[in-house]
Amino acid sequence: MTNYEGAWLARALEALDRLQSSQGDAIARAAAWCAEAIGADGMVHLFGSGHSRIPVEEMFPRYGSFPGFNPIVELSTTFHTQVVGNNGQRQAMFIERVPGLAEAVLENYSFGSDDVYIGFSVSGSSAVPVEMLTGAKKRGLRTIAVTSVVQGGAMAREADLVIDLDVPDGDALVHIEGAESPVGPVSSLLYVAVVNEIKVQTAALLAAAGKLPPVLTGASVVGEARSKELFTAAYDEHARRASRILRGAVAPATVPVGAPS
Repeated sequence: MTNYEGAWLARALEALDRLQSSQGDAIARAAAWCAEAIGADGMVHLFGSGHSRIPVEEMFPRYGSFPGFNPIVELSTTFHTQVVGNNGQRQAMFIERVPGLAEAVLENYSFGSDDVYIGFSVSGSSAVPVEMLTGAKKRGLRTIAVTSVVQGGAMAREADLVIDLDVPDGDALVHIEGAESPVGPVSSLLYVAVVNEIKVQTAALLAAAGKLPPVLTGASVVGEARSKELFTAAYDEHARRASRILRGAVAPATVPVGAPS
């Protein structure tokens, strides 16, 4: 029997290297768009269904992240752990392919003129993520697709900017002797790498302009009292921005976007 120890890590590191070398310019452009949107008091809207929900949650809210990113996920397409029975995977995978659901989701929002949309889908072909992106584009948002171009999905053709994950068909990296199919998907790792690179570059641009919102920071880094202050400030700032885009909501009085002194 062949020793597969380290096989997935080796291939995953190769995939990260390809991502860095081939997609660096696209990621930098995405970060510039995000900084422009957040700096103009807008928001960057993020959507993914299935396991493509992972980068949405990684971007915000998360330690080391900041307001300005609006995570959008639908539980009906992202509730994986039940597997079978009520809320099972059969239903989630069916719903993800239903035309028209995206428009119902988008109808909840009144998007701003400076807003940006980032959609995540490895295949880029399921109805909901495709229609979320095209619906955002029709509403005037600049759109970014984080997808795998080789899989030929519509998201790569429709988006204003594409970040190509370049993952193999089926996503998995390691072919094991005696196994019918490869194992060890890589897209989640690449997703997380993409959004954190965007996050860091966006933060640098905002900080240089004096417009970086409060960053969620743990007590082990800044102390318990300061950590609580930053969490409160970040959540309040997110609520302020969110109240502006939720259809029918009334925005509170404007408050500064920078971290409290």
